[in-house]
Amino acid sequence: MSGLSKRTILEGLTKVKLVEIARRHGVAIAPSQPKAQIIAALALPGHDEFRALLLCLRKEDLQALCRVHGRVDGGSKEELADRLLGPQQRYLSIVARPETLAEEGPSYTPPRVKGRRRDRRSEPPRGELGFEQKLWQAADKLRSNMDAAEYKHVVLGLLFLKFISDAFVRQHEVLSNKPGQNPNDPKAYHDAGGFWVPPAARWPKVVARAHEPGAGATIDAAMAAIEAVNPPLRGVLPRRYSDPARPPLESRRLGELIQLVDGVERDPDRSRDLLGRVYEYFLTNFAAAEGRNGGQFYTPRCVVRLLIEMLAPVRGVIYDPACGSGGMFVQSDRFIREHGGDPDDLKIYGQESNPTTWRLAKMNLAIRGLACDLGRAHADSFHEDLHAGLRADYVIANPPFNLKDWGGDLLADDPRWRYGQPPIGNANFAWVQHFIHHLAPRGLAGFVLANGAMSTTTSGEGVIRQRIVEDDLVDCMVALPGQLFYSTQIPVSLWILARDKRDRRFRARAGEVLFIDARGLGKMVDRTHRTLTSEELERIAGTYHAFRGDPRARPYADVAGFCKVATIAEIARQDHVLTPGRYVGSSTTIPDAADFDERLEELRARLERHFAEAALLERKIQRFLQALKSRGA
Repeated sequence: MSGLSKRTILEGLTKVKLVEIARRHGVAIAPSQPKAQIIAALALPGHDEFRALLLCLRKEDLQALCRVHGRVDGGSKEELADRLLGPQQRYLSIVARPETLAEEGPSYTPPRVKGRRRDRRSEPPRGELGFEQKLWQAADKLRSNMDAAEYKHVVLGLLFLKFISDAFVRQHEVLSNKPGQNPNDPKAYHDAGGFWVPPAARWPKVVARAHEPGAGATIDAAMAAIEAVNPPLRGVLPRRYSDPARPPLESRRLGELIQLVDGVERDPDRSRDLLGRVYEYFLTNFAAAEGRNGGQFYTPRCVVRLLIEMLAPVRGVIYDPACGSGGMFVQSDRFIREHGGDPDDLKIYGQESNPTTWRLAKMNLAIRGLACDLGRAHADSFHEDLHAGLRADYVIANPPFNLKDWGGDLLADDPRWRYGQPPIGNANFAWVQHFIHHLAPRGLAGFVLANGAMSTTTSGEGVIRQRIVEDDLVDCMVALPGQLFYSTQIPVSLWILARDKRDRRFRARAGEVLFIDARGLGKMVDRTHRTLTSEELERIAGTYHAFRGDPRARPYADVAGFCKVATIAEIARQDHVLTPGRYVGSSTTIPDAADFDERLEELRARLERHFAEAALLERKIQRFLQALKSRGA
């Protein structure tokens, strides 16, 4: 389990407690100093000194910190401290080797640290306190007969409106205390990466009119006012609360929903984090409620986490050409923060073709203060590549599976199709080649595809896959269990591509591919959906890091039935099929998916032979019985 940064740990303590710790350890601070300055002073000591600082806390305080940050809260004080900070020999500060990072590029990878972690399943990050679930249950009761797809925008729009107003109040206080700053100048907020909220759009006004007949009109007016003075939000915010022909909620329910949202954390030090958690939790539940349609905007958190943990983006350019609601970017930002890095070192670029989902992504990233370039509007990445000249250090995506109507007939001889023209009836290898096209010279790509892409030979797809393998771009293949997605029950696979396998940041592994068969992993969340636990995510990601030789990673070893390193020559002997089951050895639990069609055909033929033989025997018995009957007569 990866240790948290010192600042992240300290942010979970009250200012009174921080002052007490500082005095006990002789750290020079004044009680009147802002909390952020006290945290900065306490975060300076090395690992051992900081661990001693934690151990001076009461056990109850350490347990509370563990719960806040999603760690198990049982055990001794020493175990609790290690669970927060991580063992000394494995502790990592990303900025500890700036000269190495500057020399070796953007993706120095934190080590995989083993340890027990609470199985949070589909819960939101940094621990589940129960608040998100209670808020969801209360809000869902107000939905009545409204479809989840429509109700989603009503609720998420209100959450965003409250967030942007709370953030404005915090920034207004900061500017008011800074000499020479005008807290009533919209430009001051834009320069700080925030948003200006006009008086008519501030949350207290919305709450004051929550139970009045014009509450919906007040919300729509607030959304319009915010868009008018904040260019990045123009055309993004939902304005559907006062439609006289089709109001989203009758006034009583809308008022109750506003009051629910108003109950979200009021503490300025925590409101952004908690609102982000609530927003993510609601996205998860709306995806579940919408079923197949939920896949248009939401990728299961465990799948996103796995991709991020494997690629470990810490600086450079990250790109997602099918970004949905922006989950890849949110998880990347969280990964950097948890490992002590600077989120500003990662530049975010994305694109989304669905206009509604594009707006969700803009709000999802804004609520977390993430600067991003998602293009001027929604657009199709194939036919209107908004970042055509971009070469990314990390490409991370979950594109639509087996997309049939993607307009491939209009893109013949496109320069992106370096490995072959993708078939008109399936966009899988159009996506793969689009990802490769946007990779920087030492870039890494991690993406999700339907399992069929690993073995298909239809319409030239097998040739395209063969050429990609022969160009030594495939670094790792992971077969995942089924039932992870709300949009499909079929199992999927993760592909990790590396533009340069001789990259000095890692072990030289030219001509090698790691195969991981994770189909037997995962735990059922409910009757129809599965998730990967934190321990399972660490096992998969740690195996990949060991294979590519990350600094401080454990030595790699093949594990029968789970992981195997194969050469390009071995893959060629398997007709360039990339299904892990072909390479890792026999599995005692799950048959090889790549052989399934062949085995099914064989079983069908055998069954038909048995049916034919049974019919023949039946006719013989009937003739025999008829003969006996004739003799008796």
